[in-house]
Amino acid sequence: MTLHNPRAARQRAFLRRAGARVGRGAWRGVPVGLFTPVLNRVDRGLIAGSLELHLPDGSVRLLGGREPGFSAVVHLTSVRALVRLMTAGSTGWYRAWASGDWSSPDPVALFALFGANARSLGSAARSSGLPRLIGKLKLARRHNSRKGARRNIAEHYDLGNDFYSLWLDETLTYSSAMPAHPNERMETAQLRKIDQLLDRLSLKPGYRLLEIGCGWGSLAQRALERAPVHYVGLTLSSEQRAHVLSLPAIQAVAPRADVLLQDYRDTQGTFDAIASVEMVEAVGQRYWPVYLETIARLLRPGGHAAIQFISIDDAVFPAYASRADFIQRYVFPGGCLISERRFRALAELSGLEWRDQTRFGLDYAWTLRKWRERFDAVVEAGLLPSRFDARFVDLWRYYLMYCEGGFLGRSIDVAQVTLVKPEA
Repeated sequence: MTLHNPRAARQRAFLRRAGARVGRGAWRGVPVGLFTPVLNRVDRGLIAGSLELHLPDGSVRLLGGREPGFSAVVHLTSVRALVRLMTAGSTGWYRAWASGDWSSPDPVALFALFGANARSLGSAARSSGLPRLIGKLKLARRHNSRKGARRNIAEHYDLGNDFYSLWLDETLTYSSAMPAHPNERMETAQLRKIDQLLDRLSLKPGYRLLEIGCGWGSLAQRALERAPVHYVGLTLSSEQRAHVLSLPAIQAVAPRADVLLQDYRDTQGTFDAIASVEMVEAVGQRYWPVYLETIARLLRPGGHAAIQFISIDDAVFPAYASRADFIQRYVFPGGCLISERRFRALAELSGLEWRDQTRFGLDYAWTLRKWRERFDAVVEAGLLPSRFDARFVDLWRYYLMYCEGGFLGRSIDVAQVTLVKPEA
């Protein structure tokens, strides 16, 4: 029965976080003019690009438009959307969208516009007052202790292998690809990304390779194809572990490959190389020192760690980290993007050298657009498991558009870096 289905329970948890829909009738008589001050703030903050805002009273206002940039169009059906934006920031803006308070012919362009102007907009589109406090308290309860990390990871990744396999590529890689051209196959672009990361490790026969956050095993398979290494993968997702252990490439080299349902903090031993692809975003700021100290502890002298991470503009990070944003509230509980400057400083304090960083944020925008196209095709064909209803579909589509716009606007970025433990 559905009530006893753990996957259905996880989906219901997603929907509880989305909040109930409420009527807009109470807002119909509120004059648009009351919101002139907040619209003026947004107008001043849009240094590059423009927003054509269609208001509920039929008037149209152009915000920004002073320098070239992204152009977006938004239709407000209720001033409640502005109230939610003013008080609850990105979480309120999502609730307004889910409730039909606003629409756009291209939400990605809107998110890119706000991302490109994140510094100048400041707090104009961030939560404040009681909603900010409530969000912060909820965020604090989701910190990534050992127990909390397992719970947070399960809420996202244990939605089901059947769900992710429908719209990810054949490798089941859930991180940014590196396409060589816009029409490249996703699988090819993902393998290029993995190869770029593995190149940083200079794997040799007999090396012990640890992967912190092994996903569904695409890096494990590629590493074992490239060299006869001893592979250990870590995950907190029972769904992912079961999938990786079932892969023929893993079974063929047992016991030279294993996957542990284990927290990185509890890992022991010494490794020649460590890989970690977009896992550090699930660590949380308070645990960055422990994460980096763990890498330094597990690496042999002279060993290399290859990390792929998502970062947010250092100048925006303090405001971002002090509030619960849309992603943390509805998609990745316990998540936190990296402040590169702060994270690098901690890495160096842990005795790790920061080398050969490569950024490729626009590649992530490409990846997210491809994922959304595949997701929409699955929904259109009626292939999505029945436990995922229309509200979940809308949430997931919004999440993919929100992230795509962030990378296009360059307020967030993705990078690979090599961390080296010096010889003793």
